[in-house]
Amino acid sequence: MPRTYPYCPRCATAFTRQVLHGRERLVCPACRFIFWQNPAVGVAVIVLQAGRIVLARRSRGAYRGDWCIPCGYVEYDEDVCEAAQREFQEETGLLVEVGGVYAVHSNFHDPAAHTVGIWFLGEVLEGTLEAADDVDRAAWVALHEVPDNLAFPTDRLVISQLQRQYGTAKG
Repeated sequence: MPRTYPYCPRCATAFTRQVLHGRERLVCPACRFIFWQNPAVGVAVIVLQAGRIVLARRSRGAYRGDWCIPCGYVEYDEDVCEAAQREFQEETGLLVEVGGVYAVHSNFHDPAAHTVGIWFLGEVLEGTLEAADDVDRAAWVALHEVPDNLAFPTDRLVISQLQRQYGTAKG
């Protein structure tokens, strides 16, 4: 269920619900501001080397103890490639060159926060693999040994695609 807000952020008038463009929307009757329920954008970088992928283990929140492809949110004024590079370095200590887009998926795993994820391919430029920020472990993991406890279902989709592409399905 998307978040709802009682008052308009522009003029503080109570929102009303109206059907616009086939969907119910929050609309301010005073200033006509429409509160669009748009998803946030998340980015991740896939770094593969010798059949291994860099994964990070979440250290807090609902996904604590679960693994993921290093990822995070794009800031409002940030380019998606710069965000992907920043997030990867914050969580792993590795500076990467961000390459092409590998996958794009809608993420519906958190009903309160719909996101669109973009997974880029990347290559390590420098640094030492070391967990930081909101992860407590970062590791090179063989594609055929990726742990079952992945934080995000869309990471499972991406990793399954990688395993099929590189012939390293878990087994």
